[in-house]
Amino acid sequence: MTDTKQHAPPGWLVLLLAVSCGLTVANLYYAQPLLAELRGTFGVGEAAAGGVVTATQIGYAAGMLLLVPLGDRLENRGLVATLLAVASAGLVVTGVAPGFAVLLIASLLVGATSVVVQILIPFAADLSPDDIRGRIVGRVVSGLLFGILLSRVVASLLAEVTSWRVVFLISAAAMAALAAVLRFALPRRAPKTDVRYGQLIRSTLAMWRKHPALRHRALYQSAMFGAFSAFWTTIAFVLTAPPFNYSQLGVGLFALAGAAGAAVAPLAGRWSDHGHGRRLTAGAFVLCAAAFALAGFGAHSVVLLAIAAIAVDMAVQTTLVTGQHVIYQLDPAARARVNSVYLGTFFVGGAIGSQAGSIAFHLGGWPAVVVFAGALPLLGLAGMTRTRV
Repeated sequence: MTDTKQHAPPGWLVLLLAVSCGLTVANLYYAQPLLAELRGTFGVGEAAAGGVVTATQIGYAAGMLLLVPLGDRLENRGLVATLLAVASAGLVVTGVAPGFAVLLIASLLVGATSVVVQILIPFAADLSPDDIRGRIVGRVVSGLLFGILLSRVVASLLAEVTSWRVVFLISAAAMAALAAVLRFALPRRAPKTDVRYGQLIRSTLAMWRKHPALRHRALYQSAMFGAFSAFWTTIAFVLTAPPFNYSQLGVGLFALAGAAGAAVAPLAGRWSDHGHGRRLTAGAFVLCAAAFALAGFGAHSVVLLAIAAIAVDMAVQTTLVTGQHVIYQLDPAARARVNSVYLGTFFVGGAIGSQAGSIAFHLGGWPAVVVFAGALPLLGLAGMTRTRV
């Protein structure tokens, strides 16, 4: 009798997927600690500079809805390689941008094509047996989260010793190399549907109506990611101003504090496998709100700000992994499309959080950011009391 049991993917492949996700998602966050540098180069204000982060996240959300569904339609290796090649070209334009408008357009393109991450995560889910799927996805997502957090450190260090432009040019080279590696290293993943592109997009949008759990989890994470983006988009303004007066290097070293929160992702995946996802989500909402309350007292204490950063990142990572555990069980034949709705929705929340956080900082300083961002997880918690997911 043939053994049809699905086996766990090899460790080297899980590691490759985690590293690939980390390197690619970093493209969305390099600009966050560099906003003060961008203001000086292009002569724009705080709210306008924050628009670079917003543009990247809007591009990412658009890519989630328009490009990620192709993960169910096309062979994934070629699709991933193509998107990474285009991302590399967009990063070159970002690095040599002669004006702020060009920088914004290039940021949109880079954001849209960096959705490779959200093709690779469902790829990992498909490769994993049901009983350890949360654990494997958690490991891959931990690579993504380390990429988010360490991107700020790398960007700050490179900008300190060279220039902010070098950050994006180095990433362009990394994307080109990654395109070649993944094209030959990934196993073949057959398309799951042969419907035309227009029908594919319509079926993606239909997932929102079809699966209430997807809607709820996407909105929860939208609130959390809005808070996360507001914090990390504006913290550079806080740290480079009195009483801290940090250099780019100092901002980068502060970002290391947030990296400690990434360790929770595999644990969240494991606990979700054991049925504790809902309680974890509620706890993460409370932790995030408490972190912003602490951050409000940390305007003159880098230690309190660092503790708040770790707590915010832990909370957001927990809700991300528990949410993905829920949605990946909804429709195994359409995981890329389900994931595109989930991620697209919460990156819209992130874009709103980035821009609203920048505006709040411009109008009311750090206290206004703390009040705005701290309210978002409380909204998520209130919504959760009315659902079962």
